[in-house]
Amino acid sequence: QELTCVIFRTFLKKMSRLFQAPPKFHPSEWHVANKMQCASTESQKSSSERMIAESQRLVDEIEKTTQKTQSDVNKKIEQRLEEIKFWRQELDNKLEQIINETEVLLTFKTRLEKALESCKEPLVIAQKCLLNRQSRVGIDLVHDEVEQELVKEVEVLQGVIALLERTLEQTIEQIRLNRSAKYNLEMDLKDKFTASKIDSYCASLTNNTPDVRYADNAVKIEGNFISPEDWTDFSNINVEKADKQRNNSLSLRAMIDSILSQTANDMHKQYEMVNVAFRNRVKEVRDAKHKLEILLASVMDETALQEKNIAALKKAIADKEGPVKVAQTRLEARNHRPNVELCYDTVQYKLISEVQEITNNIQRQVEMMKELKDTLAQAETELKGLSRRQLSLEEEIQVKANTLYIDEVLCMQMRESVCINNF
Repeated sequence: QELTCVIFRTFLKKMSRLFQAPPKFHPSEWHVANKMQCASTESQKSSSERMIAESQRLVDEIEKTTQKTQSDVNKKIEQRLEEIKFWRQELDNKLEQIINETEVLLTFKTRLEKALESCKEPLVIAQKCLLNRQSRVGIDLVHDEVEQELVKEVEVLQGVIALLERTLEQTIEQIRLNRSAKYNLEMDLKDKFTASKIDSYCASLTNNTPDVRYADNAVKIEGNFISPEDWTDFSNINVEKADKQRNNSLSLRAMIDSILSQTANDMHKQYEMVNVAFRNRVKEVRDAKHKLEILLASVMDETALQEKNIAALKKAIADKEGPVKVAQTRLEARNHRPNVELCYDTVQYKLISEVQEITNNIQRQVEMMKELKDTLAQAETELKGLSRRQLSLEEEIQVKANTLYIDEVLCMQMRESVCINNF
C-alpha cells in the first residue's frame, strides 16, 4: 500500500507540470539558438559528406582490391589447372609406359613357362635312357662316355629348370610391382581428374553465377591439407616409382632373353654331346659284335676241322690195331702145333723171323698207338675248349646285341622326339 501511494504522488506531480505554462525565452536567446542550430547542422553535414566521401573511397578501394584479389585467384586457379594438366600428362605417359611394359613382360613370362615346360620331356627321356642302360648285362654294364654324358645332361636340365623357375618367380614379382606402380598412377590420375573438374568449376564461377552462396567454415583449414611441395612430391614419387619398376622390368627382360638363349644353347650342346657319344658307342659295340661274329665263325670252322681230325685219328688207330692183332694171333696159333710138328724147320725159322719182325713192328705200332691216343686226347681237349669258346662268343654276341638294342633302338629312337627350341 505504501508503494502504491508513492507511485500515485509521483504521477500527480508530473501531471501538474504538464498543465503549467511553458517558460518564455529572450529574442537574443532565440537568435543564438538558431545560429547554433545552423552551425551544428553545417558541421554535421560536413562530417556526413566526409564520411560519404571516405565510404566511397573505401568502397572503391575494396572493390579494386577485391577485383584484384579475385583476378589473382583466377590466375592461380588457371596456373593450378596448368599444373594439374602437366602432371596428368606426365602420369598418363608413365601409366601408358608401365602398362605396355607389363604387357611385354607378360609375354616373357609365357616364354619362360613354355621353356620350363619344354625341359620336362628331355629330362624324363634322359632319365629313362639311364634307367634302360641299367639293363645292360655282363661286361657291357660299363660306366662309359654315354652314361657320363647322360648324367651330365640330367644335371644340365635340372640346373636349367631350377634357373627358369627362379627367373619365373622373379618375373611374377616384377609384374606385381609393375601393377602396384600402375595402381598408384591410376589413383593419382583419378584424384587429379577430380581436382581438375573442381578447379575448372571454380574457374567458371563469377559474381553473377546463380549458384554462388555462403558456405559455413569454408575458410577453415582441416588437418588433412598438405603443402604444395608435398603435393608435387607425391606425384613425383609415383612417377619415379613407375620409372624404377619399368627400368627394372627392362633389365629383367634383357636377362630373360639372355637366360633363354644361353639355356637353349647349353641344352642343345649337351643333347648333341649325348647323341655323339651314343653314335660312337653304338659303332664301337657294333664293331666289337662284328669281330666276335667273325671270331665265332672261325671257331666254328676250327671246331669242324678238329672233329674231322679226331675222326681221322680214330680211324688211323683202328687201322693200326688190325695188323698187330693178326701178327699176335698167328704167333699164338703156331705155338699150339702138336708133337713133332712143333719143329724148328725152315718154316719155323721163317716164322721166328716173322715173329721177330712182327714183334718189332708191334713195338713200333704200340708206340704209334700211344702217340695217336695222346694226339686224340689233345684234340678232344681242344674241341672242348673250342666249344666253350663258341658258347662264350655266342653269349658275348648276345650281350652286344642287347646293348645295341638298348642304345640304338630304345634310347636313340626315344631321343629323336626331343625338340629344343629358343622361346
